[in-house]
Amino acid sequence: MLLNEIIGTLQLSLAPVIMISGIGLIILSLTNRFGRIVDRTRQLSVEYRNVSSIDQDRILQELKILSLRAKVIRGSNILAVFSVLLVSFIIICLFGSALYNFDVSQILIGLFISSIISLILSLFLLIYDLDLSLRALWIELPTECKRSSFLK
Repeated sequence: MLLNEIIGTLQLSLAPVIMISGIGLIILSLTNRFGRIVDRTRQLSVEYRNVSSIDQDRILQELKILSLRAKVIRGSNILAVFSVLLVSFIIICLFGSALYNFDVSQILIGLFISSIISLILSLFLLIYDLDLSLRALWIELPTECKRSSFLK
C-alpha cells in the first residue's frame, strides 16, 4: 500500500473519529445524569425511613420517577455507546477497504445510518428524562410554589 493511499484513508477516518468525540461528550453527560439519579435515590431512601407517612407517600412517588429515570438514562447511554461502536466499525471498514481493495460502500452506508438512528434515539430518551426530572421536581415542591405563576 502506498503512503498516499494511507494518508487518504486517514483523512477519510477523521470525520468518524470527530463523531466519536462528540458522542463521547454526550455519554459523559448521560453518565453524570445517571450518577445524580443514583445519589438522589439513595438520599431519598434514607429519608423515607425517618419521616411521617404523609411524607413517605411523596418520597415514594419521587422514587418511582427516579427509578424510571434511571432506566431511561441507562437506555440512552446504551444507545449512545452503540452509536460509537458502529462508528468504530466504520473506521475498521474504511481501513479494510483501503488495505484489501473491497467495495464496502453499502456496509458503510448501513453502519452510518444505524449509528445516526441510534444517536437520535439516545437523544430522544434524554429529552424524556428531562421531562421526568421536571415531574419529580413538581412532587418535591411545596404546594405554594406550584400555584405560583413563575413556575408555569
